[in-house]
Amino acid sequence: MSSHLKPLDQQVLVITGASSGSGLATAREAVRRGAQVVLVARNEAALQAIAGQLGDAAAVCAIDIADPGSAERIAEAAVSAFGGFDTWVNCAAVTSYGTLEQLGIDEQRRVFDVDYFGMLQGSLVAIRHLRSRGGGAIINVGSVLSDRAAIKQPAYSAAKAAVRAMTESLRMDIEREGLPISVTLIKPTGIHTPFPEHGRNHMEFPPRIPQVMYDPRLVADAILFAAQHPRRQIYVGGTGFIQSLLARLFPRLTDKVMEFALVRAQQSREDAGDPAMRDNLFVPKKDGLEEGTQDFAAKRYSLFLEAQKRPVVATAILGAGALMAGIALRARKRTIASS
Repeated sequence: MSSHLKPLDQQVLVITGASSGSGLATAREAVRRGAQVVLVARNEAALQAIAGQLGDAAAVCAIDIADPGSAERIAEAAVSAFGGFDTWVNCAAVTSYGTLEQLGIDEQRRVFDVDYFGMLQGSLVAIRHLRSRGGGAIINVGSVLSDRAAIKQPAYSAAKAAVRAMTESLRMDIEREGLPISVTLIKPTGIHTPFPEHGRNHMEFPPRIPQVMYDPRLVADAILFAAQHPRRQIYVGGTGFIQSLLARLFPRLTDKVMEFALVRAQQSREDAGDPAMRDNLFVPKKDGLEEGTQDFAAKRYSLFLEAQKRPVVATAILGAGALMAGIALRARKRTIASS
């Protein structure tokens, strides 16, 4: 059964990881477009401040999504505040930078507890609620690193690969049951959020996101598009898609490029960001910003994202371009032949 998603201004969205970065950008933009939101994160002070800015359209649920039973409590908060929800956005994530040996088991388990099991809990509770509500959307924010692991982020890459597999399984279960629930995987590339400042770090210098980076509002745009239009997956940032494609075609070369260049590219020698934000792996730290505090440029537009939102138009444009190129090439050949 196909899903019929409501217009955004008729929706209630649950958004985990809403205290910073892409989750916060999504919450603000959703309210700006007329939706109501349930803000979910560990940092209650930051959530209350954000809710104060958003007014009656926002409710707060301060909770660690890794805790058993947290998803049920989030759903109860949504029912209490707005009578339920129409879209559940799993956006919360943590990371730890270093080698597998440096991270150890406890840190990697924590990354999986938040990035995978927290998302799984949310997805399962969302299915039960949306089944009784007559449909809706589940949107899981993954990463291009689910397609190809990055050096110095082994646990995060592994967790996002698990998220991709879980999301695919979730979609098949829902489709086989015939439920009108859309399941979308969002795959951002490097996004200019406080994510590196929040990460635990075992590297020599403070972590950073390598260029090319994109604005978190592009992730918000992709999420809110998926809340209204069923899509299997959406990449945010064309460079991330190209990196994933090249990694599949040339895996060994990708290994060497990462070993040679990406270790340095993920460390900042000049700008460490805000020290008060560092290492929120187990305990929440300073929060409330969409963009990271490190002074790096971010792209504000993604043509590849727009093409995914309008695939028919994009195909038509590419087809017209190919046709015009073919005509021009034939005309050039005729000119050369006649000269």
